[in-house]
Amino acid sequence: MRRTVTAERLDGLAAEDPDAIRSRLDLQRVHRAMRTRTIVLRGLKAMTAGHPKAKPLRVLEIGAGDGRLMLGVAQALAPSWPGVELTLLDRQALVDQSTITRYGDLGWAVTEEVGDVLDWAAGSTRLQREAAGVPWDLIVANLFLHHFEGAQLALILRAIANKSRRFLACEPRRDWLALAGSHMIGALGANHVTREDSVLSVHAGFNGDELTALWPHQNSLWQVQEYSAGLFSHCFRAERTGLP
Repeated sequence: MRRTVTAERLDGLAAEDPDAIRSRLDLQRVHRAMRTRTIVLRGLKAMTAGHPKAKPLRVLEIGAGDGRLMLGVAQALAPSWPGVELTLLDRQALVDQSTITRYGDLGWAVTEEVGDVLDWAAGSTRLQREAAGVPWDLIVANLFLHHFEGAQLALILRAIANKSRRFLACEPRRDWLALAGSHMIGALGANHVTREDSVLSVHAGFNGDELTALWPHQNSLWQVQEYSAGLFSHCFRAERTGLP
């Protein structure tokens, strides 16, 4: 399957549009069906096993949406990841106060940043913690990179490599099994926006070593791994060498 990136319906809807609200709820069911939380948890635990527990991780999620997927990850990680400083970056303000409170109950300090990831990648939007020039311990992208191609995707990956010590992406896998699954998403009760976007996301997904080929630092500074996960997901991990 040739990779084809098409604008998804949800991205063009206002945050308060009823179809958008319903579709974001649908995505929670989609994540459960894809076992996204389990896949992300496994990747994050493997990547940070050597990080000193006395030093809180500083984490950025790009394309974070309403922050609920990472909240599920946080609930599982909080006992071994205390005091995380988490920043949620999205172009819409979708994180509600109850979600922030639930993070706080876990001992995680959360900041919501509203801005376009392309502006962030180009350096025209500087998050507060980046002002000191200290890399993020970890950047995470969940079902987000597949929205981009060409120069835009290369710009985002280059910025991630320059601004982080570790990176994990969990994306749709582009193959016939995932495509068949995307056509059956209505069985989860998904609305017309989610049903259409699910098919488009598979066509825009990744397979093989496509992200590895685009990663800007193909040298001894980075260890990279790209792999299939579960029935429908495709993951990419990058870690700077020599990390504690």
